[in-house]
Amino acid sequence: MPKFDDFAFMDATAQAELVRRKEVKPTELVEAAIERIERLNPILNAVVTPMYDLARDIAKSKLPDGPFTGVPFLLKDILADYAGVRMTAGSAFLQDWVPYRDSELVVRLKRAGLIVVGRTNTPEFGLVGTTEPRFFGPCRNPWDTERSTGGSSGGSAAAVASGMVPMAHGNDGGGSIRIPASCCGVFGLKPTRGRNPLGPNLGDVQGGFVCEHVLTRSVRDSAALLDATSGPDVGDPYCAPSPARPYIEEVGANPARLRIAFTAEPITDVPVHKDCRDAVHEAAWLCEELGHTVEEAKPTTVIDGNQAVEAFLVVYQSALASTLDGILHIFGETPNPAKFEPLTLAIYKQGQKYSASDYILAWQLLHRFSREIARFFIDYDVLLTPTIAQPPILLGAFNLSSDNPLEEWSRLRAVMPFTRICNITGQPAMSVPLFWNANDLPIGTQFIGRFGDEATLFRLAAQLEKARPWASRRPPTIA
Repeated sequence: MPKFDDFAFMDATAQAELVRRKEVKPTELVEAAIERIERLNPILNAVVTPMYDLARDIAKSKLPDGPFTGVPFLLKDILADYAGVRMTAGSAFLQDWVPYRDSELVVRLKRAGLIVVGRTNTPEFGLVGTTEPRFFGPCRNPWDTERSTGGSSGGSAAAVASGMVPMAHGNDGGGSIRIPASCCGVFGLKPTRGRNPLGPNLGDVQGGFVCEHVLTRSVRDSAALLDATSGPDVGDPYCAPSPARPYIEEVGANPARLRIAFTAEPITDVPVHKDCRDAVHEAAWLCEELGHTVEEAKPTTVIDGNQAVEAFLVVYQSALASTLDGILHIFGETPNPAKFEPLTLAIYKQGQKYSASDYILAWQLLHRFSREIARFFIDYDVLLTPTIAQPPILLGAFNLSSDNPLEEWSRLRAVMPFTRICNITGQPAMSVPLFWNANDLPIGTQFIGRFGDEATLFRLAAQLEKARPWASRRPPTIA
């Protein structure tokens, strides 16, 4: 009989296989996860809403026969509604809000057999690339507790990296799965736009920037869960192209000789740390060693990268303004500085300044930009870049509660210039943990695929995982 800590660094597929063979009961997996959360959360602050009693009751009941039956799981504290359990979006304003029904994604996660044991820390409304909300306090990186987990799925990344659970929910509107995956040394895939459902309450988020999926320890877990959750929901406004076969069948399949471009230069002129450049060059060398055609190249566009970012911000800030307007209308309140963080209110006020015409014009520019990027993928199968431009930043490095929070936000965005391009274009992208620097901090590398082509990314990721395994690495602060 395995001991509780034996489960800590098994992936979800291995845990589910133990349940399937009746070597372990779901109650044992759940108790092991709870024990580890209780032990590590005072250090990391990754889980903000425990669901222990509910998880225990579910573990004792008749569970669905899914690919992950009996495996403990964590939900990020935003977007994925779980009926009867509060969801705050990291905000004091929503501290008592309780959804009355499950989102379709949660329905599918439950159908896959997963047992949710809690919700994870996120910045207020998932707005920034570091998880330091005023309401819950900062989430700490398992590799160095003085450093950020990234954001906005920082709590989920810390939970997976520390072995609390084998995989956890995330969403990504500008890099919010990939950035924390890079900072915490786990695997994070942002699927194609429309691959996973956002309903029934939402058709899309931020005009299509936001995608739902998970952060995982293994490639096979990410692929198998995407099989279980993907596909259109009734009434979805659009959906991604159907895959040729289940994604789990791509894991271990021969990727053939891919044409891989690499660059360490972002679309905007910001500095990139040597460690992040080195990680890209090492990943490019590894891909070449694996038999792929690799050359340094990057997309060129008529639309300047700074123009694209400005248009992205028009959509992003307008979307936040509409979100808060909707929430305030429901509660019959006005924006109260005591209940929202200064940055949230600053973005809200900026978003209110834009007209409907501004919003449509911004999307028209982004659509033209996306078509130019798509042409690059006629000649290349994959584009390799850094995931972020710096190693994991120190907590508190950016004062988002300052008198000028928008300026601090701009400085923070400059650390993360590589990920948002795929939220603009809708393409799938993954952060793969192939490199650790001299300070033993993880530095992820981003691989971008064609629209609708997660299959190629999963084949390549599995090949990289086999060539350069990362699952055996243990954060020194929690091992």
